[in-house]
Amino acid sequence: MFKPVPVAIGLRYVRAKRRNGFISFISMASILGIALGVVALITTLAVMGGFQREIRDRMLQMAAHATVSGYGEPLADWQHAVKVAMADPRVAGAAPYIEKEALISGANNQPAMIRGVVPAEEDKVSVLGKKMVQGKLSELQPGSFNIVLGRELAVWLGVSTGDDVIVTLADFRSTPLGGVQTMKRFKVSGVFEAGYNEYDKGLAVVNMHDLQRVLRMGDGVTGVRLKMHDMDLAFEVARNLATKLQGPYRVSDWSQDNANLFRALKMEKTVMAILLSLIIAMGAFNLVSSQVMLVTDKQADIAILRTLGLTPRQVMQVFMVQGSLIGIIGTVLGVIGGIVLTLNLGSILKGIENVFGVQLLPEDVYYITGLPTDLQVSDVTTIACVALAMAFIATLYPAWRAARTAPAEALRYE
Repeated sequence: MFKPVPVAIGLRYVRAKRRNGFISFISMASILGIALGVVALITTLAVMGGFQREIRDRMLQMAAHATVSGYGEPLADWQHAVKVAMADPRVAGAAPYIEKEALISGANNQPAMIRGVVPAEEDKVSVLGKKMVQGKLSELQPGSFNIVLGRELAVWLGVSTGDDVIVTLADFRSTPLGGVQTMKRFKVSGVFEAGYNEYDKGLAVVNMHDLQRVLRMGDGVTGVRLKMHDMDLAFEVARNLATKLQGPYRVSDWSQDNANLFRALKMEKTVMAILLSLIIAMGAFNLVSSQVMLVTDKQADIAILRTLGLTPRQVMQVFMVQGSLIGIIGTVLGVIGGIVLTLNLGSILKGIENVFGVQLLPEDVYYITGLPTDLQVSDVTTIACVALAMAFIATLYPAWRAARTAPAEALRYE
């Protein structure tokens, strides 16, 4: 009794039984359409976010959060750079590295990135030591000229632990006979599996001092790799380190080094969100249809309300309240359904696999045993707001049409 008149009438129209059952059916279809669209959008974005998080986490397990490297020349005083980096409380670990493109030859040839590391320091910036499936990282001793290969790289080369490979580096040295490529024989001492194809197929690791000798770099290194407590601060911390070192250095962070990948993932997620929003738009279109039919069905009621003193604006508000409430019900049901479905998606996937005897996500293809999800409050909020906005917009034309009803014309044949 304390509600404004348009709100009270609009709520009553939602609860009232209609003479035309088809209008009620379309209203229910509108609620269902909006709810299904919200469920599909929440679940899909959560799954895509989960895969994106999985890729990022696996990539950053092997890659540095940031790097500071020499600009056009090796970084000579890397011990000082590591000392300065570790003095920053935001830095969790720092280690030197050398990185060169190479052609590795075994039974077959395969290009790869060869990385020189200090095994005792590598645990500070990556989990390479924990990803070893054959051998140990500690076997990369100075002077041993051992090499550790990614699992896929070892398969492509046709080699295993104990075999020799020839590493041809993209580095020429002058001889009396002219320029000669740098080549060196290494012994495969281990194999790692990172679960990320770029490293499993394209990375080989050796001792940093061995690579320095092969490249005749002296004590110089490519740069220093950094691991942060908060990876979002990677670029800022690396830039501060380069400033303190006072020299021409190149600074990069994980988001810059993999910009194309993350840009593609973000674009894919955005496009998928736009396409799935069409499902919500279809529910809103059904809402327009049901509201137009409701306005036609309630012509006499509208005329009576007008004669009792209701203004065209208040009539418009009546149907906006009624239509918006349908949108709110559909959105709430969709949000609840989407959250419940997302949280139980892994169990549902296992149930489908058990019932039909299939494996939807083979581990040897996707490197995962379940379906990763990342349910973000911001995504759910945005989806709910979009659904409510579409439902509200869908009520405008029918409400405007109701407000234009002429009482005399509507009651002429009553």
